[in-house]
Amino acid sequence: MIIYSTNKHWLKDITHLFRSWTMTRIIRAVLGIGVYTLAICAVMAFLLPNVELDFSASIFSLLGIVLSILLVFRTNTAYDRWWEGRQQWGALVNHCRNMAIMAEATFPREDLAAKHRLAVLISNYCIALKEHLRSGTKINELMLMNDQDQATYPNKEHIPVYISTQIHHLIQHQYKEKRITGEDILNFKPHLQALLDIAGACERIKKTPIPFSYNVYLKIFISAYAMLLPFGLVNDLNFWTIPAVMFLFFAFIGVQLMAEEIEDPFGLDCNDLPTGTIAETISKNVFEILDQKHPKMAVPEEEYAKVF
Repeated sequence: MIIYSTNKHWLKDITHLFRSWTMTRIIRAVLGIGVYTLAICAVMAFLLPNVELDFSASIFSLLGIVLSILLVFRTNTAYDRWWEGRQQWGALVNHCRNMAIMAEATFPREDLAAKHRLAVLISNYCIALKEHLRSGTKINELMLMNDQDQATYPNKEHIPVYISTQIHHLIQHQYKEKRITGEDILNFKPHLQALLDIAGACERIKKTPIPFSYNVYLKIFISAYAMLLPFGLVNDLNFWTIPAVMFLFFAFIGVQLMAEEIEDPFGLDCNDLPTGTIAETISKNVFEILDQKHPKMAVPEEEYAKVF
């Protein structure tokens, strides 16, 4: 995710756009429609100089309004998914911190092994979840696995669920050993349940994209509008039709491709959520709360936020 200071670097923020993959796709498409428009203008100017195309520009104005309304809905839907994903990971931060505070307050002070194990499990849950929402959990990124973890994790299809189960077992073990009370279990319960609630909500976002037919319809509409627009403007603007069409196409296809980028907010695109950085923050906080030394996490370089 790109993190920047608002209202400070106008030109610097603009120049960064051209370093993103989405903007590269947009520029390629705009250049393609520019070449297409140039060909039409050249044909009309040199091969058919006396031909007047009977296209009303007002029709394109009406179509542009309809297309704008559709794109607004498309953008809002994509942003809602992005923002819900951020809310879920924000809730994960809070529940993990609260769980660690509960453990610090209720576990026996001398039971450092249980506190350390809980810190490891919470950290690994967050690391496993952020990769589970991409292409699958990477076992080698998990920290401080014991022999049982190393033997068991590769055989589990849903590692975040299994780690959540381990956390439940750890809390129940503390209760059975009479190190915490029944009231403590009730206080742990909402935070334990939240782990799977958050995972389920994120999976819903991940596995339920915008309906395919709606997405294709918008692409067809934008393409058809851009390919017909030169015929409506060439009589009035001549070769100035080229920058006019390119600019309008830049606006429409830019909104569409940016919406496609953020509708799955858990990937590694420039504007996706920094789930790796959030997972690292949770891990550091949990180890600090439980008064444990934090091991260095193996977070890929591209996971860190880009600061401007």
